[in-house]
Amino acid sequence: MADPKLDTVRAIAAAKEIIDGRDPVEDFTSILVTLEQVVAAILLAGMGDPRKASAMLNEGLVHGVEERLALYQSKTE
Repeated sequence: MADPKLDTVRAIAAAKEIIDGRDPVEDFTSILVTLEQVVAAILLAGMGDPRKASAMLNEGLVHGVEERLALYQSKTE
């Protein structure tokens, strides 16, 4: 199991690379395109098969992201 603090450091570093100096509000669309490419590449690298990667996206990633957003919201209220 990965160290949660190290995972957070990696996530922040990845976000900085994906944003790459662009304005998150003004350049939101282009940032999302980059994010889509990164997610697809990681899913394919991990699953090795586009169908399995799609299943992982739908069954695991979307749910996990929603949970993290809800957790963040609960901590900011």
